[in-house]
Amino acid sequence: MKIIIDADGCPVTSIASEEAKSCGAECIAVCDTAHEFHLDGVSVITVSKGADSADYKIANLVGNSDIVVTQDYGLATMCLARNAHAINQNGMRYTTENIDGLLFSRHVAKKVRNAGGRIKGPAKRKPTQNDDFRRELRRLIDEIRSE
Repeated sequence: MKIIIDADGCPVTSIASEEAKSCGAECIAVCDTAHEFHLDGVSVITVSKGADSADYKIANLVGNSDIVVTQDYGLATMCLARNAHAINQNGMRYTTENIDGLLFSRHVAKKVRNAGGRIKGPAKRKPTQNDDFRRELRRLIDEIRSE
């Protein structure tokens, strides 16, 4: 099992790396050249800046039973197709049951924006969201290990 972090703008990179270290899992952070990371025990892969370049690198790295931390629905879909697990920065797991609805809502939001409409952005991050993420990541790790 590896924990792979879509590190471009990820607010829980350090939490994910701590959890990987505590369970002895390999941890990889993938980012583009606009970001720089130096975390103990984390392999950092830097890709060229470009649309979805980090996502495609992650999709090529991920394997069965790996965990990907991302807020990107498209990347989550690619991970699920490879029998990996995907979780967002708030602890929500992407599953085959919820990914279609999430992709559809992204599509609708894009149509609204393209038509000149506005979509309300996310609220300011709360410390409890970090706690939720850590708890769900631990639970996911335990589930994978028990399989």
